[in-house]
Amino acid sequence: MMNSVEVTGLVVVRGGHEVLHGVDFTLSSGQITGLLGPSGCGKTTLMRALVGVQGGVRGRVTVLGDAAGSASLRRRVGYVTQAPAVYGDLSIAENLGYFASVMGVTRDRVGAVLEQVALADLGGQLVRTLSGGQVARVSLATALLATPELLVLDEPTVGLDPVLRRDLWALFRSLADAGCTLLVSSHVMDEAVRCDRLLLMREGRLVADDSPSGLLRRTGARDVEGAFLAIAEAAA
Repeated sequence: MMNSVEVTGLVVVRGGHEVLHGVDFTLSSGQITGLLGPSGCGKTTLMRALVGVQGGVRGRVTVLGDAAGSASLRRRVGYVTQAPAVYGDLSIAENLGYFASVMGVTRDRVGAVLEQVALADLGGQLVRTLSGGQVARVSLATALLATPELLVLDEPTVGLDPVLRRDLWALFRSLADAGCTLLVSSHVMDEAVRCDRLLLMREGRLVADDSPSGLLRRTGARDVEGAFLAIAEAAA
């Protein structure tokens, strides 16, 4: 299995404070990797470094064979932030049409991604009238327009009801099955079982890199949350 991402010795300094401390990992093509850890542990900083928008970066970050942030990666990497990245005074379809033109993507992709995120019936609705969960799905739809090879998702299921969470995870699995590499951050440990592999973070360091079943065997814990607590306590 090929690696889509290779990170070696990643250090991030922000405001004179080191927030990531020599992180090393790879991401395999066609897999869903969960990035788990408490709020403030460095998950978002790590994701920003992968997509090339984080300052104060030292170390080596290679994405799809190129340096993170390279112009060649703009259409090959999708990034969904926690904050909405769409325009409230435009409809869903208008937002997607605008981003399709910016990316140089044909308009037929708009209908396709609306179907993927279950918003096909709401295309004409203004974004400012949507619920938080619907806005999050519009942001995801914009990231899917260019059919990315790497999709980086920062807390994509926050505020969603259980049915929508289930449906989004089914979409993530279908994307991975089609060859896309996904990195999904969360502080909700019960989502971990949906991932092929887990990176557990604590205080700017990776404290574990394993499959969900491997973590349970390694720690003897009954669930991933228990495994994380056991590993965090051992690393303290």
